[in-house]
Amino acid sequence: MNEIQGKIQSRNNLFRQIREFFHHRNVLEVDTPLLRDFSVTDPYMSALSVLSPSGKQQGYLQTSPEYAMKKLLCAGSGDIYQLSKMFRADERGNQHAVEFTMLEWYRLGFDHFQLMQEVCDFIQEILGKKESVIVSYRDLFIAVLAIDPFDISLTNLSKKARSILGELPDNLLFDNYLTLLFSEKIEASFSPHVLTLVHGYPESQASLAKTRTENNRITADRFEVYLGGLELANGFNELMDADLQKRRFEEDNLIRSKLGVQPIAIDAGFLRSLKDGLPDCAGVALGVDRLLMLVNQVDDINQVIF
Repeated sequence: MNEIQGKIQSRNNLFRQIREFFHHRNVLEVDTPLLRDFSVTDPYMSALSVLSPSGKQQGYLQTSPEYAMKKLLCAGSGDIYQLSKMFRADERGNQHAVEFTMLEWYRLGFDHFQLMQEVCDFIQEILGKKESVIVSYRDLFIAVLAIDPFDISLTNLSKKARSILGELPDNLLFDNYLTLLFSEKIEASFSPHVLTLVHGYPESQASLAKTRTENNRITADRFEVYLGGLELANGFNELMDADLQKRRFEEDNLIRSKLGVQPIAIDAGFLRSLKDGLPDCAGVALGVDRLLMLVNQVDDINQVIF
């Protein structure tokens, strides 16, 4: 078997395992449009826009099938998953590609803790038995950096970040500092052979997740999954409140404006679907190419894509 045959076989094997995993759990595969009229408002994510030959805006290549899949959930689809190409502009590197393969799934009646367990089950079915640890975002910051992200001012966080990371841009926002510290220092502390599941993110990082109040702190019902320092998945206990979701989209656009990034029109059709009623569910997106990197024991995403 030559190199390209090996790549094809490896990808085929993984796709077959994915489909068997969900078939045994009665989760249905769906296929939503890659080209849609709207994109995400996330201030730190850029979509590729599509123009006709005349220069007319035709829509956006999707960064995630989330909105389309949730419209199906609102319409009564039941448990669903999607395995497909997605696109994110300006994402290149050993772990990133502009065009990549994503696995996203939604489970009715699950919260994010139950979905964390299913994600562990899935990854271990692909990679073999792995030790796993569940830890809160706050506990990691305190243990690794002696910073409580829920009890520090912007001024003090800025000073701490600069003392740890060195020179930084002057226009960073509170969550920018947290994200840089997490990616540069905390991810590096994760054991290379352990699945680390992080939960309890700040409310400001909730995105499309529910929130909860514990010990007078508001946290987001979301999680991320790592093997070593490689992020594999990002999941939510899904927000069902259309009005709150609209406010979050508006806040995203305010942040985009502060960062000098073009605001994105809000997907009114998605919000109408939420008003019709999203069933209680949790969902997760997982990077298939990154999983293939681990299957093949390589450290560059370009070694597993065509």
